[in-house]
Amino acid sequence: MKTELLELHKKILTCTLCRLSESRKNAVPGEGAFDTSLVLVGEAPGRNEDLLGRPFVGAAGAFLTKLLSSIGVDRDRIFITNVVKCRPPMNRPPRVDEVNACHSYLERQISLINPRIICLMGNNAIKAVLGKGYSISEMHGKQVETANRRFFLTYHPAAVLYAESLEETMMNDFKALANILKPPN
Repeated sequence: MKTELLELHKKILTCTLCRLSESRKNAVPGEGAFDTSLVLVGEAPGRNEDLLGRPFVGAAGAFLTKLLSSIGVDRDRIFITNVVKCRPPMNRPPRVDEVNACHSYLERQISLINPRIICLMGNNAIKAVLGKGYSISEMHGKQVETANRRFFLTYHPAAVLYAESLEETMMNDFKALANILKPPN
């Protein structure tokens, strides 16, 4: 599994399937543990992520680390990635064709890691993975189960940078996530 994930990440680093490859400095495959019960999925790399080739290293990443620490989860013990592996210009939302170009990468990562739960952060990640029909304002802090996967939905950590009132909401969402992650008796 580890070898397959490393090979997949090498492929992502040199991918040219969409126009985002033309303006990126670094593709951002994701990072963390390959043998984890939790995978976090955001929307797309931002400026800092593009510069460093790592997910969630800017202000939103600092808040994400705070959220994880609040529930006793070490970033290095989970896997963090995005729906799209290259930064969209001006941090615009990824376009449908860009999401589609990266979809097989995300699906393969999830398949190889095979986590107990996948935390989708933000409307764009939710829409890209689950499709339409899920409102983040109504579904945050809740689980969605499909035929073969369990998902937990929450706001994107960057949302707190624009609406500080969401900080308590996200802290509560992550407490709910922590309860789900507890091993069954």
